[in-house]
Amino acid sequence: MAKAARAAQVWRTYKDVKKPGTPGLGARLRAIPRLIGATARGQYPSMGKGKLTMMGLGVLYMLSPLDVIPDFLLAIGVVDDFGVFLWLMSSLLGEGGRYVEWERKRVRAVPS
Repeated sequence: MAKAARAAQVWRTYKDVKKPGTPGLGARLRAIPRLIGATARGQYPSMGKGKLTMMGLGVLYMLSPLDVIPDFLLAIGVVDDFGVFLWLMSSLLGEGGRYVEWERKRVRAVPS
């Protein structure tokens, strides 16, 4: 069930990245550092610090030598890290696209 949900989330993110008129993959990737900074400073209202914390914990989990399923079990041990990676990337790319759109709206709203 969880694998299917992660796969569906990745597919939705892929379709969103490929939609005409939406920010492309490069724009989303470049926006990630700005997204993290704006969220940490409380400037970006669409993503809370709780989700940012969960993403940080996901990165730590992937880098940590301690796993729920040890990596030395080869294929099985890597699956949990890969699941976290899929969740993290689809979350970052999805939120990155929303952040780029939010930035564009802010720029248009500021009088010249």
